[in-house]
Amino acid sequence: MSLKITDECINCDVCEPECPNSAISPGDEIYVIDPAKCTECVGHYDTPQCVEVCPVDCIIKDAGNAESEDQLWAKYTQLTGNPRA
Repeated sequence: MSLKITDECINCDVCEPECPNSAISPGDEIYVIDPAKCTECVGHYDTPQCVEVCPVDCIIKDAGNAESEDQLWAKYTQLTGNPRA
C-alpha cells in the first residue's frame, strides 16, 4: 500500500528529497504523497526513506490504497523501467 502524510506534518521539507520516485510534493497545507508513484521504496531501499527521516512520525500506511508487495514491485518496474531484482 502506498503511504500518506497526516495533518501532523510540520512542513520541514526533509521527506521530499528522500523519495526515489518523486512521489512527495508540497500540498496546500502539508506535504502529500502521490499513491500512483509511491512504492514504499520497494526496489530502492529496505524501508521507506520518508518514514526514516520524518521528525514527527506523520507518515503512515494509507489503508485506502492497499497494495501487495508484488503490486509495489510492478509499480516500481513501471516507474523505473528496471526489472524486479
